[in-house]
Amino acid sequence: MSQLLQLVRELISRPSVTPQDGGCQDVMRARLEAIGFNCETIEAGGVTNLFATRGAEAPMFCFAGHTDVVPTGPEDQWQSQPFAPEIRDGKLYGRGAADMKGSLAAMVCAAEAFVSTHPDHAGTLAFLITSDEEGPALFGTREVMRQLAERGVHIEHCLVGEPSSSQQLGDVVRVGRRGSLHAQFSVHGVQGHVAYPEKALNPIHTVAPLIAKLTAEVWDLGNEQFPATSFQISNIQSGTGANNVIPGSLSFIANFRFSTAVTAAQLQQRCEQLISELGVNATIEWNLSGEPFLSKHGRLTEAVVAAIKRHNGLDTELSTGGGTSDGRFIAPSGTEVVELGPVNSSIHQIDEHVDVSELEHLVKLYQDIIERVLLA
Repeated sequence: MSQLLQLVRELISRPSVTPQDGGCQDVMRARLEAIGFNCETIEAGGVTNLFATRGAEAPMFCFAGHTDVVPTGPEDQWQSQPFAPEIRDGKLYGRGAADMKGSLAAMVCAAEAFVSTHPDHAGTLAFLITSDEEGPALFGTREVMRQLAERGVHIEHCLVGEPSSSQQLGDVVRVGRRGSLHAQFSVHGVQGHVAYPEKALNPIHTVAPLIAKLTAEVWDLGNEQFPATSFQISNIQSGTGANNVIPGSLSFIANFRFSTAVTAAQLQQRCEQLISELGVNATIEWNLSGEPFLSKHGRLTEAVVAAIKRHNGLDTELSTGGGTSDGRFIAPSGTEVVELGPVNSSIHQIDEHVDVSELEHLVKLYQDIIERVLLA
């Protein structure tokens, strides 16, 4: 078994449901220290982070990723145990195989190959690894970037190993992400008997026109880099469970994935305006989990495009689609951020998997990108 497969299997075998690291970073740390990396563990709020560097000069090229994974879901629905990695028909199965322990293993192996070939390389090669990406993301990459800023440490180029690819490795890379704004709506009514509606105020009825307005609203038209803002309701709760009681309250959770064509403040203001216009007695609790960002195109972007063209023969798509990633905490410092990882078709699903050949190819891509950035 190759060193790559040994490493990724060892990472998958360690249960690390967010925000737990499960010892994954210790495994990576041992491999990195063996090739001359200075490794530092940064703990905050029950989250474990690893920051490792080799070299002390600019520019700094940093691999970023996360060891935490989402819950497995019903384990009896998996063909094999989610934390017992298994290879079937050339695919490696296990929670985190694609998102993103496969990428982490490929990063480490690429770094080992690069250092072996270029032991006296210029610049600085770094790793920023967290166990708080799949959760609230309060004490992970966000916290590490805050501490690095206080120290005056700047990352010029950062490659995030999120599974960006759509149909085949390298066909899509992310150079930006939409913002994410969460809203908890609380609609207030008056509880009563269904036979005496004149003595009650049904929040389900009063909120219906508001939901219709919110779902039909055109928030913006997007722009050249981003699609138009989307609004989705993910949960609605109301009622006592009885069939003869008008509920006294209703709550629903919604999310905006928004472009740079609108601000979070404008979205909030428009929602409050719609509530006022319709006369709905409601309040909103807001949570902005990330601003939209579009990374500058520089040496790293050029290196990623060129490496994919060389190894895969593809003209990769530079995209801002998908969900959020920790790139949103790194890009604001002026860092050039690109996300490149395996095909994302099975992430967060039962029987998550990745092609073994894809991971082996990813090592070559990552090594090529390091060389193009640090040896240029």
